[in-house]
Amino acid sequence: MTRNPFRYFKTSPEIIQLAVMMYVRFPLSLRNVEDLLHERGIDVCHESVRTWVDRFGPMFAGKIPVRRASYMRQITQWQWHLDEVFVKIRGETHYLWRAVDHEGEVLESYVTKTRAKSAALRFLKKAMKRYGAPRTIVTDRLRSYGAAMKEIGNQDRQEVGRHINNRAENSHLPFRRRERAMLRFRRMSNLQKFASTHASFHNHFNLDRHINRRQTFKSNRDAALQEWRQLLAG
Repeated sequence: MTRNPFRYFKTSPEIIQLAVMMYVRFPLSLRNVEDLLHERGIDVCHESVRTWVDRFGPMFAGKIPVRRASYMRQITQWQWHLDEVFVKIRGETHYLWRAVDHEGEVLESYVTKTRAKSAALRFLKKAMKRYGAPRTIVTDRLRSYGAAMKEIGNQDRQEVGRHINNRAENSHLPFRRRERAMLRFRRMSNLQKFASTHASFHNHFNLDRHINRRQTFKSNRDAALQEWRQLLAG
C-alpha cells in the first residue's frame, strides 16, 4: 500500500499544491506566495512554502501526465535547439544546458561545472536516451557541441548559424525571471532540481497563447488546469 506523502502535514494537499504551482509557475518570491495565500484566508509562513516546493515540486513535476517522452521516441524528431545558460552559485559560474524542441518545449535540463566536451556529451546522451535522435540539432558556435556530436556520429546533423538558435535563447527568459525572483541558487543540486521541475511545469502550462484563437486557448487552459488538479488523485 502506497503511503500518503502528505500524512505529516497539517495543511490540506490542495493548498500545498496551489502554493507549489504559484511559486514554480510564476516569478514570485516565497513571501509573495505567502501574501497571496493570506488574501485567500490561508495563514502559512513563507518557510512552509519553501518546504513544500522542495519536497513536493519534483513529485508533482514527475506526475504531470504529458506522456511526451514515450510519444517522441516513437516518431522521428525534426529539430532540437541546444544552448547553455551561465548561472552563478556562490560566486562560481556553472552551466545549465537546455534542450528545446521546435515547438518550444523544454526537453532536458542538465547542470555542470564546465562547458567541456565531456559535459556536452553527457548532456546529449541523456537527452537522446529519453527522447530519441532528432533530424537536426541547432547549436551555437561552442566547439564542445561539435566534438561531442562527432564522437556519437551526429556531426552531419548539426546546424550552426546566426539567429537560427533564437528558439533556445527565448526559452531561457522564463527561467531567468524565476532566477531573479529566487535571488539566485546556493547549491548545484538545488539548481538541477528546480530547473527540471520548472521545465515540467512550463511544458504543462505552455498553451501557445500567441498562435491560438481565444476560444482554443481557453479550452486548452481549462484542460491543463483540470489535469493539474487531478494529480492529487493519481
